[in-house]
Amino acid sequence: MNEPPATERYGRADLHIHTIASDGIADVASILDHVAARGDLDVIAITDHERIDAAVAAQAMARDRGVGIDVVVGEEVTTLGGHLLALWIDRPIRPYRSLRNTIKEVHAAGGLAIPAHPLVPYPLCAQGRVLRNLLDDGDEAVRPDGLETFNPTALGRPWHDRVVRFADEHGLARVGNSDAHDLDAIGAGWTSFEGRTADELRRAIEARETDHQGSFHDAVGQVGVFGKQLSKRARDARDELAGRVRRDGTGRDHGYPGGRARPPRYDPADERR
Repeated sequence: MNEPPATERYGRADLHIHTIASDGIADVASILDHVAARGDLDVIAITDHERIDAAVAAQAMARDRGVGIDVVVGEEVTTLGGHLLALWIDRPIRPYRSLRNTIKEVHAAGGLAIPAHPLVPYPLCAQGRVLRNLLDDGDEAVRPDGLETFNPTALGRPWHDRVVRFADEHGLARVGNSDAHDLDAIGAGWTSFEGRTADELRRAIEARETDHQGSFHDAVGQVGVFGKQLSKRARDARDELAGRVRRDGTGRDHGYPGGRARPPRYDPADERR
């Protein structure tokens, strides 16, 4: 799918963004402000590892602020067959099970299942043999809905062409994402689709009418992000310990109003304090 002129551009979506609720280094408000300032993304998904609380908060905050960005509730789920993006889900998805059973649960939760950074010879990535078995399975509920055919990280670059061929050969939607863990990476990869809303994007993925765009990161920038992630983990551990010592029902920041409470819960009133 070729992009039309800028005045008539397709919608753009980045469906793989992490917050400080997992291993990202930006909070929800900063992400929303950054995306709004960019002005070139219509849909984003928050896809923290093994949790959806920040995604649910981001969706509510985008709506309450009127930022004009559709936020999809998502999760990057760790399966025994690699990482899986669960998108448009109405509940968290249990991790550490087979890719087959996880995809089935994503669909039962009303979502779409997109293997993240696939085919890379690494345990966190779905392999071709596993994916082909799912595609040949007689149960449509275990079939992935697309592949992350563009991921700008070090995992994505060497295997990009192979992933694109695999998606096209097996009739899977092309999905491009940033896999962003910091603000500057957001939008480095994106999905092009006809329309501007999350509903139109979902229909385009289901109809296999999407394409990927983007540019790859350099290795130096990724090393810098890793250093910031290490600092974040140290800060998280300190804040968790401090909350337990004080016994005041607080802990590390999960990146949204109410995210320091235990258990963390989105509280719009907390943003106004």
